[in-house]
Amino acid sequence: MPAVFLRELTGLEDRVPADPYAHAEKLLREEWGSPPEEVMKQFDKQPVASASIGEVFFGVLPDGRKVAIKVQRYRIQDIFHKDFKALKLVFRILQTCTSIGRIVDLRALYREFVEVTNRELDFQKELGFANSFRLRYRDDQDIHIPVYMEDLCTKRVLVMEWIDGKKVTNRKFMEEHDIHPERMADKLFAIFLDQYLHEGYFHADPHAGNIMVQKDGRIVLLDFGMVGVIHKQDIRFFKYLIQGLIIDDYDVMIETLEEMGFILPGANKDKLKHMIRQTVEIYKNGSFQMNNDVIQLIMNDIKEFVHEQPIQLSAKYAFLGRSASIILGILLALQPDLNIGKLARPKVKRWIGKKGIIDFVSERINKTTIQPLIHFPKAMIAFLENGEKDRQWEKEKQQKQQMHHFYLTLELCCFILILTGTILWYLKPFPISKMAAYGWEGIWVVLFLLLLVRHFRMIRKK
Repeated sequence: MPAVFLRELTGLEDRVPADPYAHAEKLLREEWGSPPEEVMKQFDKQPVASASIGEVFFGVLPDGRKVAIKVQRYRIQDIFHKDFKALKLVFRILQTCTSIGRIVDLRALYREFVEVTNRELDFQKELGFANSFRLRYRDDQDIHIPVYMEDLCTKRVLVMEWIDGKKVTNRKFMEEHDIHPERMADKLFAIFLDQYLHEGYFHADPHAGNIMVQKDGRIVLLDFGMVGVIHKQDIRFFKYLIQGLIIDDYDVMIETLEEMGFILPGANKDKLKHMIRQTVEIYKNGSFQMNNDVIQLIMNDIKEFVHEQPIQLSAKYAFLGRSASIILGILLALQPDLNIGKLARPKVKRWIGKKGIIDFVSERINKTTIQPLIHFPKAMIAFLENGEKDRQWEKEKQQKQQMHHFYLTLELCCFILILTGTILWYLKPFPISKMAAYGWEGIWVVLFLLLLVRHFRMIRKK
């Protein structure tokens, strides 16, 4: 989007119009049992930041520590639940009246959205997530997670240490403190790749307002209300996709995408395989440039393919994709000529390891060659045990077919004779008595009916 649009939209990160202070004061009294001026040595009534769910105020504890107090907006829970109802109606309309419902599991996406967003409305859960992240990165000198004053934290109020720093996209701040944006991009990429490729939580809302950089170059992560989860099964899927990419095994990539819920039954897998191979080859040959024209061409191809094929957005990975796309945007803002492949290659190699590749290749060989050999003796034994039964069944089947043809022939003959008698009666090419004509017709009609009954019984007999 144009830079002027982006500048305007970044205001949504932390400069949303504030609520009247009276709302925040009332909530703090309810949660703390006392007015903020009695709990804090200093409390500034003007918020320093204001976002969609909460506002942040500056304060000083009685012991002199500076803190940030995050307070939920007035009636935000009521507003969100009304939005959930409206969104459910919109999704239902989209599901029924548009083609979006064919490529997106809107019901699953709605459930995922409500579950993840509801976590943001419970600050106690956010506190738990923050503690989990701080434990995870306790030995990493490049990243800092704020310390929370848990005795002052409630479901609607969070109190954490005050962080001096600027948004990670503030290049002027980094220049003033001799922080290289390229190095910052490397650090940020490593932090979030670690979250995406390992079991546990990942930050699902990593916009620039939630990522700060300090004077010493340390990265600070804020706001853990919206988090996603990477499960052990997801790690297996990711490894299969990357390993398939490394050894050019596009079959396993398609199988994995199918297991992950992206490909529905009936998709043209050969065509999808061709598209993935073509895109990968373009990138490997170095002809892929991160410019608007190429991106637009690729997006048009993908859009056309998705429109005609039963491919869907897997709701389970919607927030992972959202998180990764936001981080990609920040990385490109820090380093416009960023080469993601070059940056990721050594980290992904360490993640998979040589043993991982060997095990994967062995597993593929086992699946395509060894397994049929293992199953062959079992199939041979089954044939030897059941061969006589099968041959007897085949013999009975042939006899039944022969009897079927036999009855059809007799029935056809009877029908022809009945038809012949009727024609002769009407044409009367030679003298014939009425009694003889009835006798002739009666014999063949009775015989025809008897044949039909026996034929029908034979067909029904198992």
